[in-house]
Amino acid sequence: MLLGVAGLTPGDWTTVDQDVTRSVREHGFRTLQLRVPDPLNPDPTTVERVQDAFKSAGLVLGQTVGEYGGGLVSADDGVRSDAIEALKRMAAFTRIIGGSNTYLRPGSMNLEGAWWPHPDNRSEQVFDRLIDSAKQAAQAAADEGVMLAVEGGVACPLFSATRTREFFEAVDSPAMGYNMDPVNYIANLEMAYDSTSLLNDLFDQLKHVTIAAHAKDYTVIDGLLPHFEEAIIGEGLLDQDTFLRRMLDARPDAHVLIEHLPDNLVPAARDGLNAAATKANIIWDNPPE
Repeated sequence: MLLGVAGLTPGDWTTVDQDVTRSVREHGFRTLQLRVPDPLNPDPTTVERVQDAFKSAGLVLGQTVGEYGGGLVSADDGVRSDAIEALKRMAAFTRIIGGSNTYLRPGSMNLEGAWWPHPDNRSEQVFDRLIDSAKQAAQAAADEGVMLAVEGGVACPLFSATRTREFFEAVDSPAMGYNMDPVNYIANLEMAYDSTSLLNDLFDQLKHVTIAAHAKDYTVIDGLLPHFEEAIIGEGLLDQDTFLRRMLDARPDAHVLIEHLPDNLVPAARDGLNAAATKANIIWDNPPE
C-alpha cells in the first residue's frame, strides 16, 4: 500500500509544482490527491507540468476529486444531470492527468452540504436516483479507462455497510470501486466504542470492491447527547491496526490518504498511522522507479 495525503497543497491541482511535490515526499508520502474545481479542457501545459512535478518527486498520480456537490441524488432533473456531467468530466480529466480513480460523493438532499443529513436521504427514491446517476457516471469512467471511488457515511444515502453493498450490487459496474472511510459510519456510542466490529462489518461486505482508503480518526465529545469529532490519527478511538491489516488484505496496492486535517497537523497524523502500521507489521510500499 502507498501512504498518501489529501492536503499539503496551496490550492487546487493547477498550483501543484515541484516545490509542492518535493514537500509531500519529504513528509514521507508517496501519493497526493488532486482537487479539481474545473475539469473541463485542462490546459496541456499545466497537465505536463503537474505530471513532471509528480515524476520528479517520485510520487504516484492517484485519486482526483471534483467539486460537483451533492446533486447526484437531487429530485431536480437539471441539477442531477449537471452533477452527472461533472463526474463524467472528472473521469475524463483523471484519464488525461494519468490518475487511477476519481472520488464519488453520494450526495444529500440537504442543500447546505453534500454530506449533511436530511430525512429523505435514506428513502428508496433517493437511493434509486443515486443508482441511476452512478450507472451513467460508471459507464463514462469505463469508457475513459479509470475507476470511480465512492464512499458512504451515516448521514448520506449510503449509511451502512449493508446499504453500501446494496449500492454496488445495483450499479453492477467494474468501473465502480469503494473508497474505505470507516470514520464516516460512526452512528452511535456502540459503534464509537467498538470500532473493530464496524471495521470487520465494512470489510466483510465490501472487501471485494475496495480500491482505496481515507485515513482518519475520531473521538467522543463529553456531553448529554452523543457527539463525535474527528481527531488526529492515533489520538482517537478507531482501531487503526485492524483498519490497516484488513485494508492490506483487501487491496495490497491501495493508496491510503490522510485527510481532513490542516497542514500543521498532518505530520502528527502521519506518525500515528505509521505507529499503527509498525504495530501491524505493515511496511508501506515505494513507487516503482
